[in-house]
Amino acid sequence: MIKQWLQRNLKGDAVLWGIVLMFSLISMAVVYSATGTLAYKQKDGNTEYFLFKHSSLIFIGLAFMWLAHKIDYRYYSRLSLVALILSVPLLLYTFFFGSNINEASRWITIPVINQTFQPSDLAKLALISYLASMLSKKQNNLDDWKRNLLPIFAWTGFICALIALTNTSTAVLLFLTSLLLMFIGRVPMKSLAAFVIAGAMLGGVGLAAGQRLGTAISRVEAFFDESETAFQLEQSYIAIATGGVVGKGPGNSDQRDILPHPYSDFIYAIILEEYGLLGGALVLFLYLALLYRGLVTVTKSNGAFGGLLAAGLSFSLVLQGMINMGVAVGLGPITGLPLPLLSMGGTSLIFTGISIGIILSVSRTVKGEESFSSTSKVTANA
Repeated sequence: MIKQWLQRNLKGDAVLWGIVLMFSLISMAVVYSATGTLAYKQKDGNTEYFLFKHSSLIFIGLAFMWLAHKIDYRYYSRLSLVALILSVPLLLYTFFFGSNINEASRWITIPVINQTFQPSDLAKLALISYLASMLSKKQNNLDDWKRNLLPIFAWTGFICALIALTNTSTAVLLFLTSLLLMFIGRVPMKSLAAFVIAGAMLGGVGLAAGQRLGTAISRVEAFFDESETAFQLEQSYIAIATGGVVGKGPGNSDQRDILPHPYSDFIYAIILEEYGLLGGALVLFLYLALLYRGLVTVTKSNGAFGGLLAAGLSFSLVLQGMINMGVAVGLGPITGLPLPLLSMGGTSLIFTGISIGIILSVSRTVKGEESFSSTSKVTANA
């Protein structure tokens, strides 16, 4: 009976559903451990406060994922431009009037419910959907630079520049994802080279005019400065070194009381400390499995839009995860990117859920569960 209910209500890639469930369980366990002391100090000894809050947000994210996967993915093509236009005033409002946390205005506080919303999450999802839609429609005429490529380049550069005003790492991640999506969508290499140059210039303007130029420069300099290790990285190294192969065990982290943001930016260090190299390898495997299932959806998709959409969202999530984990082990400059599906957060979990729900919606065509019309297959650049 349970199996029949699952088959009736959870469509699409069953393996992807299992991966998300695994991530959710790991996330609840690690966030509970990472926030135990913080909750005890801030919530009068209620060490379960952040566990219940984070678990609620996970279930909300899963609910959005379920809703997104029930919608015909072609509707996202129609909504993408509307969402993209809506994200522009939201990003500008956030820059000028947003809630300032850690010297950056990245959030808008929603009245009544008193919860924060990060417009860059909406802009990221909207831009990837828009690019997939436009590239799929222009597959046979991508040499017409002014008519077909200019709108794509303009929107990408503009949105990334707006995000760069307050969030450098997210802007760079979105730019790289967009570049990869254009490559998969067969944009000529000469045009891509021009896009990289123009995008770097626009991003530089956004960074210079925004709030994070000094922080970005200092973090890059600190990464290349071998004479001194940043405090966050030093504590992350201690967590990783003391975790060993099998870890200290769930709830036994010592660095959670010292390491800044152990429940978000550096949650991977806590995973390595408590669950060791084996736990870290499992998380890495799950991200690679997520990417693999996304690429399976791409290769079997009936239409160009579905394939490009699944590819863009899959690469965006996994690339962000790789960057976060790379930072924790010292392979890149410190960023403020959360670990998708694992870090504590509100809008991040919700929009991640929507993104995976859209991939699942595309994967329904693989199993023939929906009768969507076919268009050209997605092929990569030679």
